[in-house]
Amino acid sequence: MTRLSTGIPGLDEKIGGGLIPGTMTVLAGSSGIGKTQFGLQFIGAGTEAEGARGVIFDMTARGDSQNHGDYASRLFNWTLSAEDAERRFDADAFFAPGFTVGDYFAALAGRGKRVTRRDLDFDDWREWKSSLARRLDAAIAFLFTHFTRGVRRLLIDGIEPVTHQGDSIQFELLEYIYHQILQKEPDWVARDLFRQDFLRCREKITPLLWPARSVATLVSYTAPESSLEALIEKPFDEGDLLAQANTIIYMGKIRDGVRFRRAMYVAKHRGSVCPDEILFYEIGDGGITLSD
Repeated sequence: MTRLSTGIPGLDEKIGGGLIPGTMTVLAGSSGIGKTQFGLQFIGAGTEAEGARGVIFDMTARGDSQNHGDYASRLFNWTLSAEDAERRFDADAFFAPGFTVGDYFAALAGRGKRVTRRDLDFDDWREWKSSLARRLDAAIAFLFTHFTRGVRRLLIDGIEPVTHQGDSIQFELLEYIYHQILQKEPDWVARDLFRQDFLRCREKITPLLWPARSVATLVSYTAPESSLEALIEKPFDEGDLLAQANTIIYMGKIRDGVRFRRAMYVAKHRGSVCPDEILFYEIGDGGITLSD
């Protein structure tokens, strides 16, 4: 099995060669700890490894507070192009010469505040659910198009903590994307997208389909805890985001003598080496690197 490099120098050797295709990895840590930079380095490593850089599926509801564009430009001289989150899918246009799709998809942008059942009244909640439903086709088209073009890395960013995950549109959308697109047979994803045009276009679609469960997904989750020890000690409930993940990497601060340092800990890595030690890291102009 070919692993996918994390893009973090020295980390791949600690976890058996990289992340496992077809699985979900969760990066959990407080705001500003380096999760988005980790994610950009992961998808950026796809250029050399697979010949195609990964893409960003941003679930931030309050605007681009993750600074994806700045990080992409600084780390990889990469200018992000945003995809229209409500573009209607056109089967004939998909096969037309020159058809393009952006590499950044802002699924929930424009709300300006958290999107949970408890934050909205009944009418606002129904309106937002309707808006999300209109964006699902565009989300499927965004991922389908990139996967048919060799992309094997996906960064899902902007997931915020909630008391009850069932109240959050972010977690609802994440469940859909993971189970109905990433873990589904590509042929059936194509059926969902092309619908009545599938049989007509099948001969063109089939050669483009990617190997099932070959995409590695990195989910960035903002945790309320800033201490690495607090993250490690906090239990997670069966059925929540962390319980479903194949790999969990905590990122937080830890006291080292008279100062605090950034450190990460691989709490779970099913089917592979899982180091016991805490890994210190630094963030410089070139991104994240492990340190002694």
